[in-house]
Amino acid sequence: MLLATGEAALSSAVFVTDPGQATLRRMRPEQLVQNLHATADQLLADGAGIGELKIATAALREMRDAFALFAPYRRMRKIACFGSARTQIGDPVFRLAEHFAQHAADGGFMVITGAGPGIMEACQRGAGRERSFGANILLPFEQEPNIVIRDDTKLMSFKYFFTRKLFFIKEAHGVALFPGGFGTLDEGFEVLTLLQTGKCQPLPLVMLDAPRGTYWRSWDRYVRDHLLRRNLISPEDLALYTVTDSVDVAMQELSRFYLVYHSSRYVRDLLVLRLNRTLRSAAVAEIADEFKDIIVSGSIIQRRAFPVERDDPDAWHLPRLVFRFDRTHFGRLRMLIDKVNSYGREAGAAVDAATR
Repeated sequence: MLLATGEAALSSAVFVTDPGQATLRRMRPEQLVQNLHATADQLLADGAGIGELKIATAALREMRDAFALFAPYRRMRKIACFGSARTQIGDPVFRLAEHFAQHAADGGFMVITGAGPGIMEACQRGAGRERSFGANILLPFEQEPNIVIRDDTKLMSFKYFFTRKLFFIKEAHGVALFPGGFGTLDEGFEVLTLLQTGKCQPLPLVMLDAPRGTYWRSWDRYVRDHLLRRNLISPEDLALYTVTDSVDVAMQELSRFYLVYHSSRYVRDLLVLRLNRTLRSAAVAEIADEFKDIIVSGSIIQRRAFPVERDDPDAWHLPRLVFRFDRTHFGRLRMLIDKVNSYGREAGAAVDAATR
């Protein structure tokens, strides 16, 4: 039985912590569109210049086109892949990226790349055209769509980096970084910042280098020596990424993340972790005890979906872990998800027993 003791008391005590966001969540689609119209009208009332209006118009158009592009593939898990556009065919890192993407596609993932040459082309060669998305950026140099994704319906060219980045992360269920330049490091630090601050869904981030390569190991040493040692990040933040030179290890990290954990959302002040399988009561109690440092009040319970979650029918049937998360220690939350996934075999056995 999913409904745990104490659920009634927990659900009756919820309250809205961000009234503005709560109001938006309660709006119907037509109301949200009216809100967009009102915001556009307000731009004129505010005296926005022609340049500002062009930026707003182009960004909204790009967002609309990208929503439409990804909509048919909403149920497919995707990995955003980043790396240098200058990596040549035959380079060990090129072969590594191609090999990784092939394994990702075989494992049921699609890949999203910047659609250019180098690592982007390698990943799309590995995954194949049918399992590839291209999010190209319009530049005066260096960035024509590669031959794999060129003219494909899953290719889109963005004018702005910020709208392009939005969809890389919004659509991704995992991120793979290969050695690269400023752009790769920018994407890597941005993903880490979003994960550390809870501004994106929890997801696995892997950093791959060729066997015995030092690119990401040197980066990791810098993070530990200059960020962690000076208390600029917390020890648990190191749980947000994995450095490896093994495709097998990278794929295990990406696949294992969704072994039991499915996805998450907030229902008012409660964090709701949707699970692919039911956990035993003893496992829930063990998780609650080990991670009580990030629970604001109460404990962790296992229950069915809240009524307000009917807006997500694909996850409606899934069991949940629900608790009041402090919304600060997202590295610890990642560790909690790893703990949940460690019960994969036990959870499967519990489901099998319940259906006999």
